[in-house]
Amino acid sequence: MDLLALADFTLVARHGGFGRASRESGRPKATLSRRVADLESGLNLRLFERGARALKLTEEGRALFEKTSVLLAELDETTAAIASGGKEPRGSLRVSAPLLFSQAAMGKLAAQFAMKHREVRLEVTTEDRTVDMVEEGYDLVIRVNPDPDENLVGRIFLRDRIVVVAGAAFHRPAGGAPVPVVERGGGGGGQPAVWEVTQKGKKKQLAVQPVLSLSSLFMVRDAVRANVGAARLPLSLVANDVAAGTLVHWGDVKGPEVALWALYPSRRLLSARVSAFLNFLKEAFPEGTPEELAAYIR
Repeated sequence: MDLLALADFTLVARHGGFGRASRESGRPKATLSRRVADLESGLNLRLFERGARALKLTEEGRALFEKTSVLLAELDETTAAIASGGKEPRGSLRVSAPLLFSQAAMGKLAAQFAMKHREVRLEVTTEDRTVDMVEEGYDLVIRVNPDPDENLVGRIFLRDRIVVVAGAAFHRPAGGAPVPVVERGGGGGGQPAVWEVTQKGKKKQLAVQPVLSLSSLFMVRDAVRANVGAARLPLSLVANDVAAGTLVHWGDVKGPEVALWALYPSRRLLSARVSAFLNFLKEAFPEGTPEELAAYIR
């Protein structure tokens, strides 16, 4: 089987079309189309359904892509390791990371990793959705409390917890009246509710009244800093403010721990690039505590 044809097929499948694959790779569109057609002819299979505006993998095409993309990635990694004498990782490393972690720390992390491993071309995409690592060409994904997936393996590199905080100048309503709170997402102007909070080992119920709804936890934190109300936020995002006295820690929120996982496909050999990135995360957060993340983004 022609490896060049397989590589071109994988390129087109990953980018979802000949035009985009051509633009991303710099290879002529006609060459890609011819090689894929030759591959289909040789296999006597249709690998793509060609519509007027869209290109879609057939069932056979998807099965081939899932296998060949992994094999070609491992072949590329092996040749790169041989070329470098097995010392320095090199090549492309595609990472998907969640929005909050990316906004807080990923820019600094990416810059430091790029300076340490100059032969690696790091590409970070920010998104909270579930991604198909093989089909979308990611080498590693970072996710918060991911659902179990037998096709993925990985490790926890950071842990966090949710706390209730309010501005130092915020005055808590007297007489047990509901506390004005800022929420992420829906809830602004909603009905009174109750938050379960643990403070110094004692459980308390806090009656709250949502008064503001914001789509970003950074926005929620800024609103709390302005003393409009209390909020539930990750400790890593407010630890510096609590230490400085601008925010007051009212207690911890009941619930499961917040764990950040670095994940990669279980059937793929751990590449030197992925291994280097995992080691880099461990060096950046050796204990994996929220206080370490807070200090890193200070």
